[in-house]
Amino acid sequence: MKKIAAVLLAILLHGIALPASAQTYELVVAGASPGGLWSNLGIGIDRAMKASYPGSVMTYQTSGGGLANIGLLEGGKVPLGIAHNAELKLALAGDKPFSHPIKNMRAIAYLYNWAPMQLIMTKAFADQHGIRTFEDIAGKKPPVRVAVNRRGNIAATVAERMFAAIGVTPADIKKWGGDVIYAASQEQTTLYKDGRVDLIFNSLFVKQGSLIDATESVQSVVLPVSDATIAKINADMGTQKFVIPANAYKGQTDAVPTATVGAGLITTDKLDDKTAYDLAKALHQNIAQMQGVHKAMQALTPELLVAFDVIPYHPGAVRYYKEAGLMK
Repeated sequence: MKKIAAVLLAILLHGIALPASAQTYELVVAGASPGGLWSNLGIGIDRAMKASYPGSVMTYQTSGGGLANIGLLEGGKVPLGIAHNAELKLALAGDKPFSHPIKNMRAIAYLYNWAPMQLIMTKAFADQHGIRTFEDIAGKKPPVRVAVNRRGNIAATVAERMFAAIGVTPADIKKWGGDVIYAASQEQTTLYKDGRVDLIFNSLFVKQGSLIDATESVQSVVLPVSDATIAKINADMGTQKFVIPANAYKGQTDAVPTATVGAGLITTDKLDDKTAYDLAKALHQNIAQMQGVHKAMQALTPELLVAFDVIPYHPGAVRYYKEAGLMK
């Protein structure tokens, strides 16, 4: 007992550091609706932190999604959140739904960048109007009925901005005799299979179930997007180029370029450096915990963790990634 007391006294008097494993965290991560991919990401973040810092608890808080999470972070309501690159681009510019520019967001890690904007059109409509590319819609002015995601979902905003990049507005589409319908992914597929829309335009993982259902039920084409349009939308929305591999869908024999939405774990410049450092370390050293929460996350690599380029990385995260050789 005297020896134990002496060791404890030495720690107090001389500031000897306790082992890193003694550090624990209780943090909240704002995500989206329960049951989706982001819920799984919350589980992965929690597992990664527990592996590095036993006893830590990462509480997943449901929210309205990335746009709401940016507001929660700015207001100091939560220390961490998940948000899309395109949502952060809107925040930086102060575009709707934000009332002013938000400049204090900081990245901890990029989590995925493979949710491409996919354009699935019925082959009958494409053949009838000579549509072979996304840009053909602007030139041919067909009466296309297009389904995009619900208002407030970033995929709907990106779709509208992509149309704007080729000089097309929702009003133009209606003037041509078409329509823009805002619907969730599964509802889009139902509308498509029932012949009530001609085009699905949504950000989803390749081979997502609703798109497999749509393309196996209706003879379809996947429209490519030109490099010029991709460059415009990337500059506007912080997206990146993505190539949908050939044969992802029935009848799609060629690889198809488009833009992709991605998402990352973010915080603000108010988070202390040590916490940011330890978060980055846990995610990197326990990346298998993130890869294992969903089959789509198996593509996550250490290199992707540091590839978020819309906002700066938190200095604490930068310090870890440099030590790990992932950043210069």
